[in-house]
Amino acid sequence: MRLDKFLKVSRLIKRRTVANEAGDNARVTVNGRPAKASYDVKVGDRLQIQFGQKTVCVEVLQVSETVRKDDAVGMYREIPAEG
Repeated sequence: MRLDKFLKVSRLIKRRTVANEAGDNARVTVNGRPAKASYDVKVGDRLQIQFGQKTVCVEVLQVSETVRKDDAVGMYREIPAEG
């Protein structure tokens, strides 16, 4: 699944266009490397998302095309920020 779609489906970012811009502007890293919106997300990937001054780090647990709002949190788990 594309990175921008994963961010939207998992509800880490509300809109896919915003997720797309975040990826293209190097505000999202996957496994420590900047990732474009077209990156193919896999289970086990570690995402680091920059929201202004705040950074959110998550590990991908599940990749699904559609998920109910209540189940979206099960697609990832937050992890402590790295260095």
